[in-house]
Amino acid sequence: MAHPTPQVGHQHPTSSVSATREQLLEKIRNDKNLPTLGVAITKVIEITSSSDDSIADLAHYILSDVALTQQILRLANTTTYRTAGGVAVTTISRAIFLLGFDAIKANALAALLVSGFRDQHHARLVRKELVQALCASVAAREIAKLHHRPNSEEAAVAALFKNIGKVLLAYFDHHRYEQIIRHAEERKLSTSQVCIEYLGCSFERLGEIVLHEWKIPETIIHAVQSLHFGELKKSNHAQEWLKQVSSLCEGIGEMLISQEQGIGDIHEQRRALLKRFGSALEINQNQFNSVVEHVQGEARQLALTLNVELNHHGKSNPPMIKESDFCTEFMLPAFDSQHLQASGRYPSGKPKNARDLLLAGVQDAAQMLSSSNLKLNDLLLLVLETLHHAMGFRFATACLSDLQKTKFVARLSVGERYAERQKGFQFLSTETDSVFQLALSNNVDLMVEDALNPKIQSMLPAWHKQQFPDTRSFIILPLVVEQLPLGLFYADRSKAATEGVLPDETALIKTLKGQLLTAMTRRGN
Repeated sequence: MAHPTPQVGHQHPTSSVSATREQLLEKIRNDKNLPTLGVAITKVIEITSSSDDSIADLAHYILSDVALTQQILRLANTTTYRTAGGVAVTTISRAIFLLGFDAIKANALAALLVSGFRDQHHARLVRKELVQALCASVAAREIAKLHHRPNSEEAAVAALFKNIGKVLLAYFDHHRYEQIIRHAEERKLSTSQVCIEYLGCSFERLGEIVLHEWKIPETIIHAVQSLHFGELKKSNHAQEWLKQVSSLCEGIGEMLISQEQGIGDIHEQRRALLKRFGSALEINQNQFNSVVEHVQGEARQLALTLNVELNHHGKSNPPMIKESDFCTEFMLPAFDSQHLQASGRYPSGKPKNARDLLLAGVQDAAQMLSSSNLKLNDLLLLVLETLHHAMGFRFATACLSDLQKTKFVARLSVGERYAERQKGFQFLSTETDSVFQLALSNNVDLMVEDALNPKIQSMLPAWHKQQFPDTRSFIILPLVVEQLPLGLFYADRSKAATEGVLPDETALIKTLKGQLLTAMTRRGN
């Protein structure tokens, strides 16, 4: 599609344009929050692109950020994602299991992006671009489902950052942003064409510069680059496909924002997007319409979850999610995850509503156990997260026997300094006269309220006293199947737990352990 040649009267001296761009980039570099945002985004992408343990690593990262944890749990409990049974999601590990690893990754990045740019004076302009980014990301995930390409879910990440240049300009120089948008509309040019006149580079190039400084992977940076105008051809090159998807999804985001604001002909916008991208991405009319309808519902829910209004007029938007009225009316009520936070604590750190938190974890585990996609590590992580959250432990670990059955080694952990503490938690299977061996050989759950008790001190091995010198209360839950010790759960606090463990709490802890043993037995058969 041809575009008019930029009018000479709107051009600016090269030196002035360069100076303006450098001033903008300097503002971005000097902002106190953005370098941290860049590190956080890079970390999530790095975690989700690496090892087999990336699910646990992502869960640890989310759990380390209270606000991010709450946002992901809120999202997992929306009608878009809630299971048909209506059971509330109370743990990050089950949220990952339910929503899917890639969806959690994309939504965690969306939450980080929104939080990084929410608090400032020109919220309306930034909000428009953030909502567009959310819409684009959701659209990319839907389009990725239509294709079977390696790493196609990277499209959601690429689409999220496709308009990062516009977000940055709206945040740091809203007057210039408004000028560019207005002049583009008046002259029927693309916003990037006008941006070149003002900043000496397109919005895409501005985004590239910042993403490079944030050390975002090249695959994502390449995907935010501009495409040539006109109808596109199918490409078998993964990078080009990613670029096409992110550009289409940016267009879908722009179209939906225009629809919210009552601007333009929505049918013509749909037709133009499908004409340009349909053949290249092998998307037909029905598929395209389905993607757009899904985005309208899920992006609205995502925006509400992240406290970003879809428009600035305060209009109430009707819910787009379709549910069975009958099921909604008669469904058994579930725990509300918003109320399943630690409401008051004992001096030890244990929540006063530990029973409710444990019961929610048992429900999460039951849902996992009923799935054919269950992986043992997922359930291990869920049990650890439940113990840590529900009982207020500072550190919790699953310690399992090695293949030679010569020692027990901590394999998966959560909590404060979990990686460091996990390295030091291991002991020989021949260890005698220790509280750990006692629990394993007798298959008895031990709940120690005061670790300074002389009887306990005499049973604590030297390695534990050295590695965990400030432990004041702990539990040991042996994992034994048919008299074969497979390992144990251990969790501790730095304060004595004089409040003890109530009988119903004990029963729920044993139920959690039993659920895990069921999964272990099932895997062994």
